[in-house]
Amino acid sequence: MKIKVIIAEDERFAREELIYLLSKERDIELLPSAGNGRELLESVMLHKPDAVFLDIQMPELDGMEAARRLSIQGNAPYIVFTTAHEEYAVEAFRIHAVDYLLKPYDSGRLSEALNRIRQAAARNTKAPRVNKLLIDDREKWVVIDPNQVIYAVKEEKNTIIHLAAGETRCSRLTLQELEYKLSAYPFFRSHRSYLVNLNYIDSIEPWFNGAYNIILKDGKKTTIPVSRISVKPLFKHLNAE
Repeated sequence: MKIKVIIAEDERFAREELIYLLSKERDIELLPSAGNGRELLESVMLHKPDAVFLDIQMPELDGMEAARRLSIQGNAPYIVFTTAHEEYAVEAFRIHAVDYLLKPYDSGRLSEALNRIRQAAARNTKAPRVNKLLIDDREKWVVIDPNQVIYAVKEEKNTIIHLAAGETRCSRLTLQELEYKLSAYPFFRSHRSYLVNLNYIDSIEPWFNGAYNIILKDGKKTTIPVSRISVKPLFKHLNAE
């Protein structure tokens, strides 16, 4: 599933940096950029993006006002604000922004913002529910039961899938691709490198600096990290189950 993105940024170097970073993501499709808020509104009407990376301080129409206008439209895109100033954060989340990135961009924070977009998109666009999943495992293809997947973790260029029987599968699928294939099942992206089956959660324990750990009921009591930005969505998701 491709996520269509517009970058709205009037500073050329900042725009080119974000284009470079996002172009490395396999599931991101970059649409023509906008140099100010008015260009953004026109571009959104024309291209119908899934998400917008939106600078706050822009000429003609600033990012905050552009976001307010987008928020009252049907099927508004997800907003990630980008700025060099921290003082806009509260107002940004009042507009229900998905995330708020400070310049210069940190690769870890950018990954977290992208994962929040992916999670929101997956909740709204799910893959068809299937009883069996065909997965590449090194030099062969194997069929697995989605209900038997306990968790998956990104390791270098591969995704390691852990099954209830204690087996693992090493797939070339990205974690994002696997997350989409399993979106009809109760899986949650707790961290940019982890996808976990909610049915296998035993407990959730505080860890450090606002982050948590998931303890799995898999016999080994495997520990899965929960990033700070994923804590509230996780508890909300579990309460809704």
